Amino acid sequence: MTSTAPVTSGTVAVPDGTIYYEYRGSGPLLSLIGSPMDSGPFAPVAELLASDYTVLGSDPRGHGRSVTPTDKDSTPELRADDLARVLEHVGMGPAIVLGSSGGAITGLALAIARPDLVSTLIAHEPPLAELLDNRDEIRAETEDIIATYDTGDVLGAVRKFFTMTGMSMPEEVLQQMFGGERAPSSIASDDYFYHHELRPTSGWQPSLDALRATPTKIIIGIGDESTNQFCDRTSRALSRELAIEPTMFPGGHGGFMEQPDAFAKRVREILD
Repeated sequence: MTSTAPVTSGTVAVPDGTIYYEYRGSGPLLSLIGSPMDSGPFAPVAELLASDYTVLGSDPRGHGRSVTPTDKDSTPELRADDLARVLEHVGMGPAIVLGSSGGAITGLALAIARPDLVSTLIAHEPPLAELLDNRDEIRAETEDIIATYDTGDVLGAVRKFFTMTGMSMPEEVLQQMFGGERAPSSIASDDYFYHHELRPTSGWQPSLDALRATPTKIIIGIGDESTNQFCDRTSRALSRELAIEPTMFPGGHGGFMEQPDAFAKRVREILD
């Protein structure tokens, strides 16, 4: 069932700016969070889930409609503090948090720092490179991607990123998204990601003891089309460390965008 509920939006003050948020629907609070992705691509699955939940989305610092310094690193702890302020402001919690990719890392940091605000965390494909045996190789590849971006070769950087992660995108889509004239907001978002977000996110080393001890229920999600990809391997490494059996979701790394109906159905099954 798809919701047709109106969307309520606003901003929350943080020490160095404002964070944009929006919510729709009614029922238990369910926060959808990405990084570097803003709340826009979550809208289809948010609409589907809003028939059963109050679905909250927010734009992480450096992206979308949030306004924060462009020269300050976006660490998981800082993003978790931003999200905590949004959750406290909305005041419908504690929340179920579904974080995807870098947003899953934000959720893990929140489960450590403020477990009182998150009852259940679905960490969908967190890119925790430091848990892998070839972490040194991944660090070097990450630096090469950033260096390529800094030469102005945006397409080259994106291609290298997809090669490292094992994900793919049709060349015509890559050309359309990154090869032509681009909006200033897209350029600013990419600049922030490559210069202030990629290293702190993929290089994050969580306290595994703190994650084992948190009262937050942690569910580690993996796309059923992500087999052997980078985030499949990092998610399984985290699952082993926390002795949690991973939960499969439809689609790949962006399953909530690729198959929103099936993804929303799977979220309901898990939470029920």
